[in-house]
Amino acid sequence: MSDTKSGEPPESLLPYDEWTEAAMRGVMRSALIHVGREGLPGSHHFYITLRTDYPGVVVPPRLRAQYPEEMTIVLQHQFWDMAVVPETDTLRVGLSFGGVGSMLEIPLASVTAFADPHAQFVLRFRVIMPEKAPEPVAESEAPAEEVASTTPQVVQLDAFRRRTPPKS
Repeated sequence: MSDTKSGEPPESLLPYDEWTEAAMRGVMRSALIHVGREGLPGSHHFYITLRTDYPGVVVPPRLRAQYPEEMTIVLQHQFWDMAVVPETDTLRVGLSFGGVGSMLEIPLASVTAFADPHAQFVLRFRVIMPEKAPEPVAESEAPAEEVASTTPQVVQLDAFRRRTPPKS
């Protein structure tokens, strides 16, 4: 029932927006899981837009430099080892960028848009950036072991590669 004075609906005490967002992300997740198992049928293909600055996103450093906040990937002809990792709710997929194969890890919470142009199907999502972790304590203020455990670690993409991309 709407507020008759303003024509606006009353404020809901139930989180319908959050429930709708979760349901739509579930549709995307189901599509990715299906295609990871069965492959893309017919002319279907996916455009996935993601926040590259979201924690847990793993993309090649040159792409992160080129797209520091957001980028779109296309899953169509040449991708491999695609799977949704349920424990982390992360998409893992191999893609080639400029002839160089890379494994990407994309937390589904980092996705801002998902589209299948063949089906004329588009979903848009709100991305809530997690709170930034506190800065590490300087060495003079804490024992070395404690500082080492809070210092960010650099991981090379080679550690995530399972196999080389298929030859064209």
